[in-house]
Amino acid sequence: MAQTTINTGLPMSENITRPTDTTPLMTQIAPTTNPVHEIIPRATNLNPRSLTPLTPSISPAYPVQQVVMPAAVAANVSAIAPPSQVVTPLQAKIIPAGRGIRKRGDFLASSEDTTMMDHVRATHDMDAVHYKVKPLVHLIEDIMPRANATIPGVQSVQTQSSARLDAILEEKQVLHSGLNEVIEAFSYPVYRTSFEIIGGYSTNRDAHSITLSVLKLLANFWWDAKVVIAFAAFAQQYGEFGLVVRLYPTDPLAKSVATIVQIPDLMESSESSRAVSSKFREVAKLADKMLEVTHKIIALKEIGSEEKSLKVKYRVSLYKELAESLSPVTAEQENIIAKASYYVVKAAVTCSLVILNLLAVGRDYYSSTEEELEISTLTHKLGYILGDLQKALQKSTQEIGKIKHTIKRKILEETLARTHTDNKYSAELITCGENDPTPIIHGTGLEMKKHGLDILRRKYVFLLVSDLDIPNEVITMLRHMYLESKQDPSRAESQFEIVWLPIVDRRSPWTGAKEDQFTLVKGSMPWYSVSHPSKIDEAVYGYVKEVWGFTHKPLLAVVDPQGKLTNVNALPMFWIWGSVAFPFNKLKEESLWDETSWSMALLADSIDQNLFTWLNEGKYICLYGGEDMDWIRNFTKRTRYVAQQARIPLEMLYVGKMNVKERIKRNSATIQEEGLSSILQDPTMIWFFWERLESMWFLKGEKTLAMRGDDKTYIIPEESRDPILQQVKAILSYDGSNRCWAVFSRGLGEMTKGEGSNVVKVLNNFDSWKHEVTDVNAFIPAMDKQLRGLYTKHHCTRMVVPAAVGHYPETVACVECGRTMEKFFMYSCCLDEYEN
Repeated sequence: MAQTTINTGLPMSENITRPTDTTPLMTQIAPTTNPVHEIIPRATNLNPRSLTPLTPSISPAYPVQQVVMPAAVAANVSAIAPPSQVVTPLQAKIIPAGRGIRKRGDFLASSEDTTMMDHVRATHDMDAVHYKVKPLVHLIEDIMPRANATIPGVQSVQTQSSARLDAILEEKQVLHSGLNEVIEAFSYPVYRTSFEIIGGYSTNRDAHSITLSVLKLLANFWWDAKVVIAFAAFAQQYGEFGLVVRLYPTDPLAKSVATIVQIPDLMESSESSRAVSSKFREVAKLADKMLEVTHKIIALKEIGSEEKSLKVKYRVSLYKELAESLSPVTAEQENIIAKASYYVVKAAVTCSLVILNLLAVGRDYYSSTEEELEISTLTHKLGYILGDLQKALQKSTQEIGKIKHTIKRKILEETLARTHTDNKYSAELITCGENDPTPIIHGTGLEMKKHGLDILRRKYVFLLVSDLDIPNEVITMLRHMYLESKQDPSRAESQFEIVWLPIVDRRSPWTGAKEDQFTLVKGSMPWYSVSHPSKIDEAVYGYVKEVWGFTHKPLLAVVDPQGKLTNVNALPMFWIWGSVAFPFNKLKEESLWDETSWSMALLADSIDQNLFTWLNEGKYICLYGGEDMDWIRNFTKRTRYVAQQARIPLEMLYVGKMNVKERIKRNSATIQEEGLSSILQDPTMIWFFWERLESMWFLKGEKTLAMRGDDKTYIIPEESRDPILQQVKAILSYDGSNRCWAVFSRGLGEMTKGEGSNVVKVLNNFDSWKHEVTDVNAFIPAMDKQLRGLYTKHHCTRMVVPAAVGHYPETVACVECGRTMEKFFMYSCCLDEYEN
């Protein structure tokens, strides 16, 4: 490539060699790798020291000094001065303020114009080389505040003390993070960028034109490198200016240099000094905004690259188009980065022009309102762009989170669906123990210890999933069963551990009150727990919510010793059968149902120790519920009278109502005080009674209660339905309809039930059917016959079951008539709690 030496008529040092056409600073060369850079070109032709001088084609009229350009880049600055253009010597004259920064339209016109951005993108090589630019950014961060401190009136912009800056620089370990290699790669591009800006200023070109020339010069660098190189060129110029300003009062050499460029006159004149201070305050603000935008560009490139690689690797959303693209980020992200890069480079050019203009004018410099407005406009523009970059960063971060969430969730699902050698990997995924050797804890206070997952190996792992508002009753009943099973470690039923997974809403902030609540709940549990809710991975959080269906009601997932998920929620089996249901899988459930029939033992279980005595003594037992005290008084008195008349031994036990704790507590106190019947002394047992009924309904479900065909619905006869399910549904329906009810049984034999008003009506009419009670065994059949005869066509039955993990059938048949019940959604807020 030909080069031209231009004789400017200046002293030897000011004659320059001009290229004859415009090409990028770097030619397209096969890349090599470097431990500091991601990819760098072979740049031997960019080192001026490695080149031999070329003989000019035209001999000057007098001796000149040759300033040689590299052959690969010598043709890229014809925009500065065409070959025919001769750069005239600088004249000792006053240059009006504002030279180099043209009219205001230079900043505003076409700033959002698509045509302008097309021109900007046209300067960019799609095969641009990528560098790790952070070391040079750290150096710029060191230069800018130190330079600000040298200008009178600008020191307030400095946000860090000198000592603090030294500490930050040392902390970032600039010299040990590849700065030397970065400088070696970037020093010549920085020099050429400065040269381009000075050339543009000397030829009276506007900032936009110079900016496009700089971008074309740096075509083979990616956008973040373009920004940092241009920024470094300005920072070098600004730092040199500040260095001379600081040293000239005390250093003779600095004073001589400063005198040549009129810095003493400029800084010591009150009028020009005020103008300089005012101008550089605006420049410092703009530089701060440039630095913020630069950091965001680098961050968006890093995060965008990760997002793109993940999408390509896991074939997410247009992965084929992304794979074919040479850009490290998506097209949308690159458009934002390109726009931001243009304005940062333009800001660097503008700030450099301010300094050049100031030095050209000298002591006669004054601050132009138009000039300040243009700098302020750029500052505001970068502020808007900063918002766009921040939104893009947030969007990309969310996309990465979603992809990682999807990936880990898929891995989690596949892992829990398979059998492994042991359960360690499954436990690691769930408790997030991949990067933490001790992810679970046991005990509280000084006795709290961290544990590794080896303690769970080859055991059944029960994952207790709940939020921080887990009911005390759940903890109480689980604690009782847990400690009971651990009394004999040799039993198969003892080979399990419980781990609490506290699931907390990620949208609300974590507070001290929540921390205290977490500590309190954890302290009430004798089993293991994840060390903190924040340790639970977002993917696990989503998996538990979306796949396991967790909302608020606790669930107990079972992972077997081989790491396979065998039950999403074993709590219903726990409540119904206790540790007898171990290992709580589907086969065990089916086996237990085959051995179970509807009886008082199933209904009441161990809610009261007196039940076992009454059953052994062959007494009649009546369980009743509801909250209407007038009905309770009438019912209990009438029942005792009928029992005396029928000469049957009868015991009555009040089991309250679902989810109405305080009122039931008052009712129980009244019943005991008036001696109406027995009550459950422990309120937890009332909760346990209703929880077991609800669990039976979930496990049994509705098994095709209605068959559809030919657009008609056929109701299956009552006798063909599951008898346990029908009895449970009846009691839940009575309770959901806010009606009282009663169940009568003798020992483990026959049972009958009825809605409250019907039971009282049958008891009041005892005289009409007492002849059927021929002996002690005939009371239940006779009473059941009377209750069945009271069926009325007009009724309103509701069944309210709290939302929970379990089986939700499409249809539920009415226990009164067998018709399909309508389905409604009900939202309830119940503040009726026990006072502790």
